[in-house]
Amino acid sequence: MATIKDVAKLAGVALSTASYALSGDSKVSTKTKDKVLEAARQLNYRKNGFAMDLKRSRTNTIALILTDLSGPYYSELIRSIQDVALTNGYDMIACSSMGGQDSTAVRFLREKRVDGAIVLAQNITDDTLLESAGDRFPIVVMDRELTGSGLINVRVDSEHGGYTATKYLIDAGHQTIAYISGPSNSSDNALRYQGYLRAMHEANLEEKAKWRLGGNFVREGGYSATKMMMMQGDMPSAIFYGNDEMAIGGLKALEEGNISVPNDISIIGFDDIQLAEYLTPPLTTVRQPKHESGSLAGHLLFQMLNKEEVNEAYKLTIELIERASVQQLIPMNNEK
Repeated sequence: MATIKDVAKLAGVALSTASYALSGDSKVSTKTKDKVLEAARQLNYRKNGFAMDLKRSRTNTIALILTDLSGPYYSELIRSIQDVALTNGYDMIACSSMGGQDSTAVRFLREKRVDGAIVLAQNITDDTLLESAGDRFPIVVMDRELTGSGLINVRVDSEHGGYTATKYLIDAGHQTIAYISGPSNSSDNALRYQGYLRAMHEANLEEKAKWRLGGNFVREGGYSATKMMMMQGDMPSAIFYGNDEMAIGGLKALEEGNISVPNDISIIGFDDIQLAEYLTPPLTTVRQPKHESGSLAGHLLFQMLNKEEVNEAYKLTIELIERASVQQLIPMNNEK
């Protein structure tokens, strides 16, 4: 693959001149600019940004790359990281990874348009993260176990969260429990599902294939999955939704079907978004430390930018929040 050095050599100009020309800088004459652009065309050169062309100074900006910028979970995460950035005198750019490998988010990583990044986006591949990260460009990932040069991860213990939610339902007397899952490429979803299966297996309970439905971590998905379950005419006694957003959609579908929560069916979510306690009934859920995980990711990124030592991986604990969406079919044992 041609580099800017190759372009400069073919055009017969200095490396800095080639970089200025490709950036459209007005200090380069039209004649020289045309010569550089023609050399780039002949070599099929694809500009990769200043960090790969010339040694650059810091931009005093970090990127937060998310699968989606909407929804209460992401908004709280954005606020927590932005607070850390502002405290350190940095700006923060939040961008979506929609479009996958062709997205603007991936270009931010590959072209080093910022000083470092925090990534919570399942559709950005491990290879892209490993190729982009380095001592001069640190990356904190929040949705997978991945480490390497300039790369660390901050995670919530989602497997234990899935286990805790399911065991809570089982201890309440529920034996038919469905799990409504998130995206298939989500590591967090896979871990919550593993926790669900572990609790079911320990209780000698089996997951029914007809209840194996996905909701993609969005309200509409939770609504549609619950509607599909209702259409089959055989409902479980409890549903564990992989996040609160899907639980909100599911609650709407159940209400439309005149199925009472928790009298007819119990539901439990994951995340503990602010809206969860204001639903009818208030949602029992697994709280993950959204603000704390975002703040930690931000602090670690700035420690890496300052060349300080950090661990390769961090795992945060979860907490079960009991509200009113789960019916106790048998008395809970509180003496343990």
